[in-house]
Amino acid sequence: MTTEARNKFKSGFITIIGRPNVGKSTLLNRIVGQKIAIMSNKPQTTRNKIFGVYTTEQEQIVFIDTPGIHKPKHKLGQFMVDVAQKSLKQVDAILYLVDVSEKIGPGEQYIIENLKGVTTPVYLALNKIDLIDQQELLPQIEKLKSMYSFKEIVPISAKENDNVELLLKLLAKELPVGPQYYPQDMITDQPERLVVAELIREKVLHLTKEEVPHSIAVIVEMMEPRPNGKIFISSNIYVERDSQKGILIGKGGKMMKDIGARARRDIENLLGNKVYLDLWIKVKKDWRNQEAAIRNMGFRDD
Repeated sequence: MTTEARNKFKSGFITIIGRPNVGKSTLLNRIVGQKIAIMSNKPQTTRNKIFGVYTTEQEQIVFIDTPGIHKPKHKLGQFMVDVAQKSLKQVDAILYLVDVSEKIGPGEQYIIENLKGVTTPVYLALNKIDLIDQQELLPQIEKLKSMYSFKEIVPISAKENDNVELLLKLLAKELPVGPQYYPQDMITDQPERLVVAELIREKVLHLTKEEVPHSIAVIVEMMEPRPNGKIFISSNIYVERDSQKGILIGKGGKMMKDIGARARRDIENLLGNKVYLDLWIKVKKDWRNQEAAIRNMGFRDD
């Protein structure tokens, strides 16, 4: 990069907030061009901050995908909300994502109340416009405009890539002149082990029902190359009850085989290498209400 280009280069940090399941992870993956955040139709999928890095010749935007803001029901839920709220004060701009296919209700009011004490500029992205008729969009915009003074309002579809480029251009204008924090080809600050663990957790979310998804945590214990050219990965899946362990194993081990097969495909795409995936299920009673266990499971707020 020339000195002139360096003096014009813009960079900064933007946090993505919103209720659970509004498409934050889908948008982040769309922006960086690769799956770094897991996606599920179940709420509260994201539990840690995830950094996604978008770099061009003119700017670098570091996006922070936070857990969905909601009223917590246990200590893990409180941890997730604390992570999201702390991020509001540490960035150059806030990207607030709303699912326009759902009615605006108490969940949006709760988030907007949290935004009223923040001086950081807030951009509103109305996601999932592919799921509604266009005449339904204007009333949504007017109602949200009456609730908060947003810097910009952009209707998008993260899934279909509608208006995502426009959104990026508007956000880039908010950035100050600054350094390139990460290398050109780097798309996330997440260690490979953490991304691998999240890909495994995603498959559990997809294949299980009711209380199991929110009760699991995944820790990768080992990742190492083997002489046969494959990468050996050993991972523990933690649940809170013995009955949940039985569900994950499934009849004749079928559920565990399905989870492993689906996770292995995504992990091999991520690592660009064949993988041997060794999965173990362990019971950690009521871990979501134990602060030490939450930390040991890899959740962080820094």
